[in-house]
Amino acid sequence: MSLANEIGPGLDGLSQLRALMASGRKPGIMVALDFDFVEVESGKAVFAGLPGEHAFNPIGTVHGGYAAALLDSACGCAVHSRLTALQAYTTLELKVSYHRPITQQTGLLRAEGLVLSFGRKVAFAEAKLTDAQGKLYASATSTLLVLAR
Repeated sequence: MSLANEIGPGLDGLSQLRALMASGRKPGIMVALDFDFVEVESGKAVFAGLPGEHAFNPIGTVHGGYAAALLDSACGCAVHSRLTALQAYTTLELKVSYHRPITQQTGLLRAEGLVLSFGRKVAFAEAKLTDAQGKLYASATSTLLVLAR
């Protein structure tokens, strides 16, 4: 069972995500990569993380997978926030663009995801990964399949 379903069975997507945030529990990806779910409203989700050595690649910068995980989470949860209690979703495609390197000096990063469109079977979302000054580090677009639960 998913953590969202465990915490908020029978709730719509936005209510599930709010219950998850209120519970203080984190899915494994957020524990492993040490980032937090900080904001949700209908069609919008925000995650934040402070990249450290746990996210470094061999060349001493933060691995692109760290940025991709935050961006995918933001896109996915933005769409999740629009689901009814009878719907689920899965990511079909994620395209990430890296605008500048993330280093230990970058500081806190914020991934903000927004739903672009939400149809009966497919949703589209975008997300931006920025630092505290609003400087863009990465961006993503995502196509998500909307399923019956």
